[in-house]
Amino acid sequence: MYRFLLSRQWVTITLVALLLVPTMIWLGFWQMDRHDERAARNQLVTDALAADPVPVERLASPGHAVTRAERYRTVTATGRFETDDEVVVRRRTNADDEVGFHVLTPFVLADGAVLLVNRGWIPADGPSQTAFPDIPAPPRGEITIRGRLMPDETTEASGIKDLKGLPDRQIMLVNSELEAERLGARVLGGYVAQTAPEAEGGTPQQLANPGKENAALNYAYAVQWWLFAAAVPVGWVVLVRRENRERTGAAKTPDAEQAEPAAV
Repeated sequence: MYRFLLSRQWVTITLVALLLVPTMIWLGFWQMDRHDERAARNQLVTDALAADPVPVERLASPGHAVTRAERYRTVTATGRFETDDEVVVRRRTNADDEVGFHVLTPFVLADGAVLLVNRGWIPADGPSQTAFPDIPAPPRGEITIRGRLMPDETTEASGIKDLKGLPDRQIMLVNSELEAERLGARVLGGYVAQTAPEAEGGTPQQLANPGKENAALNYAYAVQWWLFAAAVPVGWVVLVRRENRERTGAAKTPDAEQAEPAAV
């Protein structure tokens, strides 16, 4: 009855089905791994934002690479802003996806070390972004700031190219090693996205809290792949039975010449 399964067409269909099932099962487990990774990252963000503020010197030092557990931790620092060495970071967007700059200002601590502070976003003065923008000045004198600790930006991690030949006082990446060379100073690893005190008039626009990834979507994709894997053998059986019925029916039906009565 099922000798047709040995035909080239059905051997091909069967082999494809046998390959699809384990592939879809693997894709389901891959999506579950993605779900677990995103859930773990979300938990790190939640824990970091909920942790009590600590002095930045407890987590950062010159040459130190900010770890995943330290990222987004709220830190405090006491010192003064040094606006003469202030730079802007090109091609950064705000919550409305408007392109502008991030303002990066050195913050000199009591021991002379420098903390890089991202004071927030400002719009570009023109479409070319070649002119240095007007930047509202930070508070003068010694102050205490608060912000989220962030790791150095690299091309590998961000995908942003570190372009050369930029206009004066403009950079592409916030990187403590590069800034230490430019400033000729001891610069703490990473940087701080300032959250307090708030800028007068809301400018620069301070960066929003980090968003969380949608881990539930990966869980749904995993279930979807496993349902597809279960549907493949079911579909194969349905096709085989339909093919068998059609072949059986064709075998039982006489051809047209046999069905017509002989002429008298």
